[in-house]
Amino acid sequence: MHRIGYVLSDSFQMMALGTQAVFEFANQIVGSEYYQVQVYSPGGGDVRSSFGVSVATRQLTARTPADTWLIPGVLDPLVADTEPAVLKFLAGPAQRARRIAGLCTGGFMLAEAGLLDGRRATTHWLFADALRQRYPNITVEPDRIFVTDGPMWTSAGMTAGLDLALGLVEKDLGPEVTRSLAHKLVMPHRRSGGQTQHSEMLMLAPRTDRIQEALDYARRNLAQPLGVEELAEVAHLSPRQFSRVFTAETGESPAKAVEKLRLEAARTLIEQSRHSLDVVARETGFRDRRHLREVFQRGYGIAPQAVRRSARA
Repeated sequence: MHRIGYVLSDSFQMMALGTQAVFEFANQIVGSEYYQVQVYSPGGGDVRSSFGVSVATRQLTARTPADTWLIPGVLDPLVADTEPAVLKFLAGPAQRARRIAGLCTGGFMLAEAGLLDGRRATTHWLFADALRQRYPNITVEPDRIFVTDGPMWTSAGMTAGLDLALGLVEKDLGPEVTRSLAHKLVMPHRRSGGQTQHSEMLMLAPRTDRIQEALDYARRNLAQPLGVEELAEVAHLSPRQFSRVFTAETGESPAKAVEKLRLEAARTLIEQSRHSLDVVARETGFRDRRHLREVFQRGYGIAPQAVRRSARA
């Protein structure tokens, strides 16, 4: 049996508790109570979430046992002070566990307790710069779904906590159980920790359907040249009108937006497949692997091979 303990602070972010479903359904898949989940707080009793919903907790003591501690974050870690009792627990008794995970901005609590010094970590992209500035001894990786460094795990914002929880299950029970679990949870796939937090389709966020249709078309046909004339025809606009409207709605030129979509698709293939860089380049519309490497280095500041090594690790 593996004991999972959640430590709640006042005004904790409710979505973090959604990760309990990962352990619940993992138990169903393996047919036994492999995971036992309990929720704690320093004083015990009801703890109020940021949304105003109260959750019943057990009292946390120095002797409270757990194999994995999960620390949910708060909506704004820059204005919320971590409870001294939680910091004291993290800095001492909590480290008897096999691992400790900060969910979303819960990484700030791990950082304040000194658990992330000299380690790699991530958090919600909105607060990544603040984490880096407040705790310069941490190597913050703001473009990651979750990061594992020894016994310390940290996740990006909100739903990324589900990916971290799936990563914990994979570590414990293997990839076959995790694939079944992701399918049961209706998750399209288990995102590896090395994946980016951002989606270019979401970041571009056009206001009108015709520009959205052009972007959807581009994403489905990245191996094609995708000139302005082709995209303008999809949007039922002249090339000149299309370029003007596209830039006004997305803040990017059509060529730059297509390049970002190609990069995102290439990165996903590099992280999740065993395709050679030649195949990745061809499938995502780059001239060849050299062109892919040049644009990738310029866009991400890292070589494609380094991303693949990190994903495999």
